[in-house]
Amino acid sequence: MTEGYEALRRGGAWMDVSARGRIVVRGRDRARLLHNLTSNEVNKMQPGQGCYAFLLNPQGRIQADLTLFCLADHFLIDTEPELREKVRLHINKYIIADQVELEDVTESTGAVALEGPEAAAVMAKIGAPAPSTAYAHEPWGDATVARTSLTGQPGYRIYCGSAQTRDMMAKVSAAGARQAGEDDLRAVRIENGRPLFGEDIRETSLPQETQQLHAVSFTKGCYLGQEIVERIRAQGHVNKKLVRLTIRGGDVPAPGCKLLANGADAGEITSAAVSPESGEVAALAYVRTNFADAGTELDAGGKAARVR
Repeated sequence: MTEGYEALRRGGAWMDVSARGRIVVRGRDRARLLHNLTSNEVNKMQPGQGCYAFLLNPQGRIQADLTLFCLADHFLIDTEPELREKVRLHINKYIIADQVELEDVTESTGAVALEGPEAAAVMAKIGAPAPSTAYAHEPWGDATVARTSLTGQPGYRIYCGSAQTRDMMAKVSAAGARQAGEDDLRAVRIENGRPLFGEDIRETSLPQETQQLHAVSFTKGCYLGQEIVERIRAQGHVNKKLVRLTIRGGDVPAPGCKLLANGADAGEITSAAVSPESGEVAALAYVRTNFADAGTELDAGGKAARVR
């Protein structure tokens, strides 16, 4: 068990997440455009609020996931590093007569994630605000602090100028936070059932399949892909769901490993990692709906697996 994993689980851990994509959206029509393109409620958002959302295609398939933060004169989009250009181009494609400007600020800004049960205590030690509501954010000098998490642990993100990033990392370190690595982050996010676009959320995925329905508003009205999302809601089910699994033994199955239930095809694993906490393998998998109930026993490449 590494120091970074222990800090994420029981203390406070920091990670430099400056490589994540950050796009500023300005212009008088920014809220209307983003409302029409994303799966969550944007028009009613006030400065200091935010949300998690999907960008869908007309067939209702997820093209990207992102976090939106509403500020007084712009929105800030935070997304996976490999999605920054895709997100920008997707939004830009639908700017026709709208007064909307997009600026990729990834290179000129930085971001430090602070996560774990003691994250709020670390923020207090450095004199930073600690918003209590998911995706809420507050100014802190020239920086902005948002309530958001990559691992599913209690967490915050400090957005600042690129020149300030090293100073922010030094501050949280001096306040007792420990640096967590990519393997630590991956293990905890999978243990907590936090999906990652590109692994667990795919371009072929439907929102209801991912079970991340905090990314979807069912009352906002029309948006790109909404017809399919609403049709699925009306039908009441999807054929598969993303679930958490525990797999006995320490051998990590590869993505795409088939799952069986009494010899029948039950789904496939999308990501997996050894849990330092239990010594068993934690995994995320798309499982056929009739096998997706908690406690269901499955076979994962000859290993016993259980839906959590």
